[in-house]
Amino acid sequence: QVHLVESGGGLVQPGGSLRLSCAASGRTFSTYAMGWFRQAPGKKREFVAAISASGNTTYYADSVKGRFTLSRDNAKNTVYLQMNSLKPEDTAVYYCAALWRGTGWTNADEYDYWGQGTQVTVSS
Repeated sequence: QVHLVESGGGLVQPGGSLRLSCAASGRTFSTYAMGWFRQAPGKKREFVAAISASGNTTYYADSVKGRFTLSRDNAKNTVYLQMNSLKPEDTAVYYCAALWRGTGWTNADEYDYWGQGTQVTVSS
């Protein structure tokens, strides 16, 4: 069982930055790949980024590539999503998720555990 808690969301102006954190409970955190998804009002949940269990491999949606950076600290059971050059279209609720055996990092159905989400609003 893995319990995930996101933090770091808020209101930021276009071009600004935020860092989201996802703290995980459980001793097996280092065996899970981790992903971030987001959902804007009236839209489907979409993949943002994912990182392997070791942290050696990352993968990003084209819409955030070059602006967002995903990292993890397995000693602290935490993953971090650094978001730079934010745009109004990045406004959404952001969710972190843990994936154990699946390989479809971009597929929300593959993930085993989800956090409650944190709101990110990009607006002037």
